[in-house]
Amino acid sequence: MEKPTITTNISAITRSFVNPACRLVAVSKTKPSSAIKEAYDAGVRDFGENKVQELTEKAEALPTDIHWHMIGHLQRNKVKYIAPFVHLIHSVDSLRLLKQINKEGQKVDRVIPCLLQVHIATEESKYGWDEEELTAFLNGDEIKEMQNIRIMGLMGMATNTENTEKIRSEFRGLKALFEQLKSMDLPDQVQMSELSMGMSGDYRIAQEEGSTMVRIGSAVFGERNYH
Repeated sequence: MEKPTITTNISAITRSFVNPACRLVAVSKTKPSSAIKEAYDAGVRDFGENKVQELTEKAEALPTDIHWHMIGHLQRNKVKYIAPFVHLIHSVDSLRLLKQINKEGQKVDRVIPCLLQVHIATEESKYGWDEEELTAFLNGDEIKEMQNIRIMGLMGMATNTENTEKIRSEFRGLKALFEQLKSMDLPDQVQMSELSMGMSGDYRIAQEEGSTMVRIGSAVFGERNYH
């Protein structure tokens, strides 16, 4: 039996999608440019990275029509390096970070698309807003001053567990919050069109619960290379 390639992996993943309209973000962290190019040649245009330095190096080396997604925990002092070109920042986990993104967007005269990361998992290691502070922020005055960000929706990471009902429940809760926020009278800077949830192990459940964007790494590229 032939060893699966990146191309055959992508084909198998997209065929297994519950929602064909859901976007595949291929998580290329630690992967060489050659692997990303193979996925690109197979039709993928959205790639996710979790380290700023790796993201900027790859963006310089690879085709310019790639959409680069920042999916990892982002430090405020690193925002300036990706502000000119990043397609979407998934991991906006605090107001302080959002303010910094807005500031760097002003400097490069660009509106930067963002997702607000909501803490839905029971693990303390996950970052993110809680429902109360998120609703207060979107209803408040501070966001109205931020002209260089566009909030496209929400992102969440489920608990790392074999318990699929727990995962489903967390995704369902995030989708309910997403719909609740969409029904509000939101500021112009908020679009609420994207719901980024689901990774290699749980993307089918995430799609069944309403994900518009899944972040898949090992199922595309094989197991991760740790430096």
